[in-house]
Amino acid sequence: MINHLLKNLCLITFALIAPITLPAGGIQKNLNQNKFPINTKEIILISNTSLYSFPEIQAKELLVLDIGTTVSVLRNWRISESELWVRVELASNQLLDDPNKIKKGWIKM
Repeated sequence: MINHLLKNLCLITFALIAPITLPAGGIQKNLNQNKFPINTKEIILISNTSLYSFPEIQAKELLVLDIGTTVSVLRNWRISESELWVRVELASNQLLDDPNKIKKGWIKM
């Protein structure tokens, strides 16, 4: 009888005190666990550059990027020793910009 009473008392105490140590939103995440891009490579264009749909000169030209446009490099593609293409993403404000605006494409370096 005392053994059951002691077990129930411990169980009730644990059930009342343990949730105090938990944050209201569940398990708290550390900021380092978020996936922030560590090696972001951004470039600023020094000339007007065409943005293509895929890495080929005959590809559809999506738009012409002006001098001073900032782009983030996503990956690169070497077709030959003298031909290098870079997949880029335009800097944009997701809240204010048109959702149909072209944001990614290929440029020839």
